[in-house]
Amino acid sequence: MTDYQCHPCPRFGPGRLPPSSANLSTHRGLLVLVAVAAAVALFVTPLRAQAAQSGANTARVAAPDSAPPAATASAASAAVVSGVDTVLIVPTRMGAFSASARAEAIASRLRGLWRTPLDSLVLVAAETSTDIVAGEMVLMSVSDADAAARGVSRAALAEEFREQLWEAIERASLAGRMQALIGGLWRTMLATAVLIVVLLLIRRGYARFRRWLDGARATLPSVRIKTLELIPSTVLAAGIESAAKLLRLVLYVVLFYFYVPLVLSFFPWTAPYADRLLSYLLSPVTAVLLAIGTYLPNVLFVAVIVTVTRYLLKAIRLVFEALGRGTLAIGGFEREWADPTYKIARFLIIAFSLVVVFPYLPGADSEAFKGVSLFVGVLISFGSSSAISNAIAGVVLTYTRAFRVGDMIAIAETQGTVTAKSLLVTRVRTIKDVEVTIPNAMVLAAHVQNFSTLAAGRGLILHTGVTIGYDVPWREVHRLLLAAAAETPGVIADPKPFVLQTSLDDFYVSYQLNVYSRDAQVMARTYSALHANILDQFHSNGVEILSPHYRAVRDGNAVAGPEGAAPGAFRVQQVPGDTQPQP
Repeated sequence: MTDYQCHPCPRFGPGRLPPSSANLSTHRGLLVLVAVAAAVALFVTPLRAQAAQSGANTARVAAPDSAPPAATASAASAAVVSGVDTVLIVPTRMGAFSASARAEAIASRLRGLWRTPLDSLVLVAAETSTDIVAGEMVLMSVSDADAAARGVSRAALAEEFREQLWEAIERASLAGRMQALIGGLWRTMLATAVLIVVLLLIRRGYARFRRWLDGARATLPSVRIKTLELIPSTVLAAGIESAAKLLRLVLYVVLFYFYVPLVLSFFPWTAPYADRLLSYLLSPVTAVLLAIGTYLPNVLFVAVIVTVTRYLLKAIRLVFEALGRGTLAIGGFEREWADPTYKIARFLIIAFSLVVVFPYLPGADSEAFKGVSLFVGVLISFGSSSAISNAIAGVVLTYTRAFRVGDMIAIAETQGTVTAKSLLVTRVRTIKDVEVTIPNAMVLAAHVQNFSTLAAGRGLILHTGVTIGYDVPWREVHRLLLAAAAETPGVIADPKPFVLQTSLDDFYVSYQLNVYSRDAQVMARTYSALHANILDQFHSNGVEILSPHYRAVRDGNAVAGPEGAAPGAFRVQQVPGDTQPQP
């Protein structure tokens, strides 16, 4: 490293150096030029080309490790020394600053130029002085008194000092560059050796893990939930192997990502790129850690809200379970309302908790979060209209007690037993053992017939109709229908069955048999048995059932009335051996 110092110097005349310093400076310059010639050819030229391509100047000044000794204030002039070379001699004092103080300030400023890229030194002339400027730093101010002491003009002396300072900066830059290059190479070799060792350790560890996994494949258990096999052992082994490969790859990438900036930081010319590469990774990590630290108070608040909500839900669940079991009674509150009311209350409590927690969620105040929330809200509004209508219909059906689970009902054209009733749908199993799912909105819009409610009370009325010709007395028809009802299982005797004559049609009389039953679940079987008994009664008594319609050839002179009515003047007589009727 080059050590800039200042020394007192007696006057040897304008523009003259001390003899020893001058000789040493000349020979030292020759030795430096000879010593670094090869280094310039091998290192400096490629580095300058690289710096020219990147737009950065590689001229730098080496900074000493320790401050130079203080200058003697009593000397009339002072020298700024680099190593054993005299850079320049400060001729006189300037204002309150002695020559040695000025030399000390110049040496300190030169030390501050270490690793500072410079193109040149600039002269800035003022009224009473000329400043020698390096970038934005004033290295030295040349006054009229300095020029008078040297017997030259101020501009000429400033130009001379500028050339001397620039020569010293270039010499120091070459020496510092060589030292930095050698040190960077040694550190690079050490970092590379460490990297190779770590890579070998990772490779060896992965190989040992592979050998262990190959031996454990036969005994590796599968992932199960009771008897359900979620992940077979072969798939689990393949997944573990893939995870190990991925981890190895991630370690390689991370090591090389840190190795490259580390090597770049060893050389002054590439150090800015190292800082930039590290910032690409460290900036997001730092931001995330700071965000986590800032968010910790909000986490505590959210934890309190979640805890209170959890225990509140448990409390109301105990209350509604007691209402459902009947151990707790509230006037006008039905036991069957306990479960749906608990679900509604739970939904409202959770929704309220989410509203309270929402402002404390990460990023809740950001415009992106607000935009996404608004977009999701619009989607839910447009897409859940039917779901909301079904939920409202489910609440209405629950509290209107239209039907219960297990009831035999008819919804529009669907008839069967209610197997499930949720907030959105109602499930009905038909007599053909078909599960039908009906949205609650359709249930609420349609007419619902509940057969079980009527059967539990006075009794469910089952009715069926027959059409009998006018030639059969209506009292006989009533007797036969009531007899068929009495023989049908599932039909109760009290209230008694009854018969209605519903219409007098063109060819027959319509009769309707009404019976009572208390079991709506076997309604289909009761109808089937009742129809069979009606057929048996009418066939055994010779009564013809004229439904459905059919044509029959008969004696037109006979009266279509009760038995015993007088026949007409004309009649049809069957001739033996002739199968066709005769007029």
